[in-house]
Formats: sequence, structure tokens, C-alpha cells
Amino acid sequence: MSVNFTYAKIKLLTPTVFLVLGVGGVLSSQFPLAASSGTAAPNKPVSDILTLKEDSGSVKAVAISPDGNTIASASTDNTIKLWNLNTGQKLRTLVGHTNWVNSIAFSPDGNTLASGSIDKTVKLWNLSTGEEIRTLKGHSLSVQSVAFSPDGNTLASGSWDQTIKLWDLTTGEVIRTLEGECDIINSLAFSPDGNTLASSNHFEKNIKVWNVSTGTVTRTLKGHTDIVNSVAISPDGKTLASGSWDGTIKLWNLSTGRENSTLKGDTNRVWSVAFSPDGKSLVSGGWDGTVRLWNVSQKQEIHSFTGHTNKIWAVAFNPNGKTIVSAGKDSTIKVWPVEQ
Repeated sequence: MSVNFTYAKIKLLTPTVFLVLGVGGVLSSQFPLAASSGTAAPNKPVSDILTLKEDSGSVKAVAISPDGNTIASASTDNTIKLWNLNTGQKLRTLVGHTNWVNSIAFSPDGNTLASGSIDKTVKLWNLSTGEEIRTLKGHSLSVQSVAFSPDGNTLASGSWDQTIKLWDLTTGEVIRTLEGECDIINSLAFSPDGNTLASSNHFEKNIKVWNVSTGTVTRTLKGHTDIVNSVAISPDGKTLASGSWDGTIKLWNLSTGRENSTLKGDTNRVWSVAFSPDGKSLVSGGWDGTVRLWNVSQKQEIHSFTGHTNKIWAVAFNPNGKTIVSAGKDSTIKVWPVEQ
């Protein structure tokens, strides 16, 4: 499927409005948040820039390339799709997994994609050719999360088998298996210096903070009252965000383990959270079908993004800070504008 768009710019007295001609000439509106004050009214609904439709299956995960030009989406049809973020064109389909793909991540240099699947494997893909580089085997149950270390030399994978594995990407061998203090792992996040790894535990409803070098737990963050499904660490490495089925997002001081604040606004389970490149904003998505943008320092919701017709399973912030991508059970991927 390819999507072609024609843009018509209309000069108005208020901030610029774009009209987008989509497939079949259907007209939809796009309203970039470019108010002169630099802020828009809190909770103001915002229209999506672009909607991509999966051919089959719903979208379990999304990731954006380091250059901000490519979206990767993981689907329940066992495939990974690569899309041009600017045009909506489908670039490539990566085929190889034999069950749902739960998690994907771009390498820091943008040349490699990692994917984790219910088929118990992690795959590495060459993004220039679309070919599978290597399959990493070792987990005994579904792989729920994958994350590259900041230097790109190590991949972490978290599984239902209650282990986290650290892989040497040069050899494809396991460097270390983190276990004992693990529950079912839903999400992983490296700190910017690569020395710390955060993991969310399913049944224990908490977050473990690991020393990557020693493989030991340095802190356990407790406070959520239901399953913690997503974790993210701010670009400065000081704050950890966690999204939970209890409908809240918690912000934690990563060095002390203390809870800084609780963000409330979602009316159902929070499924995914991600920081903006500057760390000043946080995006969340959940089962109420709404994407929310939060001001981290003010601990307030800035905007809501509505348009999905079912649960949102994944959100990602573009590295250029200009757009947010969300995806979910309605088989769509949406690109949203961030205020300029």
C-alpha cells in the first residue's frame, strides 16, 4: 500500500492551516500547533497529519529511525513494516517471525532494526537491504521488549520467561542473563550512559533498576497498584517514567528511586510512554484510545490527540521533536504534530 498526498496551503490571519488530499481525494484537515505564544490551550484536541493503515493485523509496536524519516511498525500478522514518515509510502516488509512481533528498536546508527516476538526469538535486520542479519535464540517464552544500548554494541531483551538477556551484537552471544529478581518483563529502557537498565515487572507491579556491568538490581521502584507496562528514561538520565494499568504515569528520580509525581488523565490502562528528545515532554497512549502529551516540569497534560478507534498499544517521539507516532488495535498508525 502506498499513500500519496497533495498539500494546499491557505493563507489565513490565524496560524497556517494545511489541507491534505488523501487516498481517493478525501479531504482532511491538518492543524500544526504554531500559535505565536508557543503554547496551545491545555487538552485541546489535535488532528493527525498522516494515517497509515496496516494491510492485516493490529500494530503492537512502533519506532522511529534516528534521522526521523522512517517509521517501523510491528504487527500481529508476524511482520514488520517500514514506512516513509513524510509521505506515508510503505518502503519494505520484513518477513521472518512466525508469530506476533511485540517489540522493535532502531540501532543508534539507524542501520539495524531489532525485533522481539512471541516466537521466542529476537531478530536483527539490515535496513538497507531488508535482509535478516541474525536470529538470537535463548528465551523460552515470548520476547516482549528489546532495547539497544546507547553505544549500539549491546541489545537487551525481556521475556515472559522472567529473564532479561544482554546480547553481544558482534558475536550474537549472550553476555549476561538477568534473573532471580525478574517477573514477566513488559518493557526495557537503557539510561543515556548505558550503565543502567530499567525493567517493568508484570505481576509485581514495580520497576527494577539494574546495574548493567554487574547484573544486579540497585533499586526497586514501588507505587503502582496494577501492572507496569512501559518504562522510559529521560535524555538527561535523571527521570524515569512508568505507565501502568492503574491508569497513571509516575515520574521517578532515577538516582534516589523516589517518586516525583503522578500524572493522571487516562481513563483506562496506560500502555506506552516515551520522552521527547529534550526531555521536557512525555507522550502516553492507552486503552482509552487517546494519545496525551504532558509537560514534565509542570506535571500537566498539554494536548490530547484523538482519532484512534480502539486501544493504543504504542507511542514514539520523533528524534527531531516535531512529531509523535501512535499505533494500536485499530490497525492504524497515526502521525501527530507537536507544537512548533
